[in-house]
Amino acid sequence: MTESSIKLINGYEVVIGFETHTQLAANSKIFSRASTAFGAEPNTQACAVDLALPGTLPVMNKKAVECAIKLGLALGSTIAPVSIFARKNYFYPDLPKGYQISQFEIPVVQGGEVSFFVGDRKKTVRLVRAHLEEDAGKSVHDEFIGQSGIDLNRAGTPLLEIVTEPDMGSSEEAVAYAKELHKIVTWIGICDGNMQEGSFRCDANVSVRKPGQPLGTRREIKNLNSFKNMQVAIDYEIRWQIEEIEDGRAIQQATVLFNPDSGETRAMRTKEDAADYRYFPDPDLPPLVVADSWVQAVKADMPELPRQRADRFVADYGLPEYDATTLTQSQAMADYFEAAAQASSQPKLASNWVMGEISRRLNLEEIGMDQVKVSAAQLGTLIARIHGNVISNNSAKQVFEALWTGEGADVDAVIDAKDLKQSNDTGALEAIIDEVIAANPGNVEQYKAGKDKAFNALVGQVMKASKGKANPGQVNELLKAKLA
Repeated sequence: MTESSIKLINGYEVVIGFETHTQLAANSKIFSRASTAFGAEPNTQACAVDLALPGTLPVMNKKAVECAIKLGLALGSTIAPVSIFARKNYFYPDLPKGYQISQFEIPVVQGGEVSFFVGDRKKTVRLVRAHLEEDAGKSVHDEFIGQSGIDLNRAGTPLLEIVTEPDMGSSEEAVAYAKELHKIVTWIGICDGNMQEGSFRCDANVSVRKPGQPLGTRREIKNLNSFKNMQVAIDYEIRWQIEEIEDGRAIQQATVLFNPDSGETRAMRTKEDAADYRYFPDPDLPPLVVADSWVQAVKADMPELPRQRADRFVADYGLPEYDATTLTQSQAMADYFEAAAQASSQPKLASNWVMGEISRRLNLEEIGMDQVKVSAAQLGTLIARIHGNVISNNSAKQVFEALWTGEGADVDAVIDAKDLKQSNDTGALEAIIDEVIAANPGNVEQYKAGKDKAFNALVGQVMKASKGKANPGQVNELLKAKLA
């Protein structure tokens, strides 16, 4: 952790590491052919292998390995030419075998880093590893009848667990990291990122210490399934640990759950260490061998990564770093911007509209870029008409509204139908300006006395008199000439 990133809370330094379970975009489970589709009736997608029936043997899913390779390439990690699967032993009702197949000593993805911005400060978090493993089933509790059941549809679902070094020093950094990782795994197509369905689940390891002291005892907040809850949970846990220490009580290593209704964390069980799981190599699975030719084949099929695309937006379109980073929050947004920029030949204006009006409408209607109601081609044409002084910015918003609501589909047709074209008739505009000057002697005197607001008031009167059709730039130029 760099000194510049250290944030003290009541004299304590916060230390946060992350473990993220990413469900891989494979149609079948990691060691069987059972479906991974979400939402099926309980226990209808659990085959003999998932149920651990005697005599069944696991078979590795090639697609899951390719997803791991993609992540390693995206994060600058080392992809192990040979990795080993292990049995992680523990008893829980939704774990039919009594152990989970995972990777321990030699994971498939090793090292790497994730860089992102917290405000205007760049932060880099180091990765320890990313390992392949199977998911467990799910315990279903019915409080009404006082019974619990087991749904094994998720048992065997392919996961990639991504583990960081304890490099984050605040909930803001933790959330920014999680958002960046979420963006990357969805961008490269290895995960759908649906947090509500459990496709992207984060565990935060949180501890506090006095500056210069050894690392404190960590508590792991399990299964944080929204960025909002993540920040609230981490902030609560930080406060709780500091209060415990200040009251003279020692922190006990534990796994805790976050209650979104109360905004509090509570201990679920004492936290196990690696030795408690009695890891040993799985005798039913041979070592996973990843040849360099396989890595190169996956690399050739990789998309342009978010950071690479942001850098290209800066270089090719002259965008500020902030714009480029914002526009690459998703591949859909980046594609949309680029198409609008090329259609209009005005990349900065396109950036402003995508980050402004487009994003505002998406947020207002709670929809994604896949449901945007104005095409990139339509927006490009609209921006071109603004740049060409065909319409004003205010008029452009009226055109945009018509396009968004489906009132019209063709930009120029909407402009004509609503009579929104700017007037560039200098003679007619001068006549309006003369009338406004004559009708507003007070504002004229104030402007000549050095008050800029008075000039803006006169411009507003001219625009009103022209019914918004006057070219604002032309209005400013002619008005200043007449008041000189």
